[in-house]
Amino acid sequence: QLHLVESGGGLVQPGGSVRLSCKSSRFKLDDYTIAWFRQAPGKEREGVSCITSSGDTAIYADSVKGRFTTSRDNAKNTVFLQMNSLQPEDTAVYSCAATNRIGQVATLSAYWYDYWGQGIQVTVSA
Repeated sequence: QLHLVESGGGLVQPGGSVRLSCKSSRFKLDDYTIAWFRQAPGKEREGVSCITSSGDTAIYADSVKGRFTTSRDNAKNTVFLQMNSLQPEDTAVYSCAATNRIGQVATLSAYWYDYWGQGIQVTVSA
């Protein structure tokens, strides 16, 4: 069972930045496509970003394009989500998820992800 742990969340002011990390202490993430999802209270889960195992391809939801960047450091076994220009509507629980079923295809469909972290709260408020 792949064990994923998110870190880096918290309270940030509008316009601020936060960097989330997704790490596995038990397994190498090199072979996994990693995605970030978020869920705000009363809203459906939304795929935010995805990066393939090679790191060559990254995709983003329209709602975060140009503000969020995902990257990976396979040497550190960690995937990052850099979030800039945060707005109150970005407030949500953010979770990372992993799959090794889709090769180098990037997708924001939760259907394809088999392993999930517990999630971390990001609150954007003045």
